[in-house]
Amino acid sequence: MALNDDIAFLAKQPLLGLMDHDALRLVAFAAEDRFLRAGDVLFRRNDGSDGAYLVVSGAIALMSRDDGQPADEVVGPGGLIGELALFASIKRPVTALAREPTQLMKLSRSVMRRVLGESPQSAQAIAAAIGERLQGFMSELSQVRDALIAIDRS
Repeated sequence: MALNDDIAFLAKQPLLGLMDHDALRLVAFAAEDRFLRAGDVLFRRNDGSDGAYLVVSGAIALMSRDDGQPADEVVGPGGLIGELALFASIKRPVTALAREPTQLMKLSRSVMRRVLGESPQSAQAIAAAIGERLQGFMSELSQVRDALIAIDRS
């Protein structure tokens, strides 16, 4: 894809779309293209992470178990795999396997940090969105806690 196409593709992502155009241009310019054949492993569960992958074409199966069970999720074009790994060093919670020939854009955490350091407005927008997500998760956890307490009392 051309650089402008890559920028437009990245901008469709909820978090990345919050970044200003110049910041997205830097991320797109630094992105690495990866091509996998059907059956190729992108990464394994518990591997260290250094960024995220955006599916350009094809499909990636995400599996939390390595026992031959069906995939927990299949990510197709436009799907972002490992979004949290753009901001934090984590172990991969799943194994990612190409289900068919697949093209990916690898987005590295080091590039994202550098770009956000140079674009405070983009960094603020992403921090605010992540904060809203965390508040939503906390609210959901409170509801689960309340439901469990109600079950215990009955």
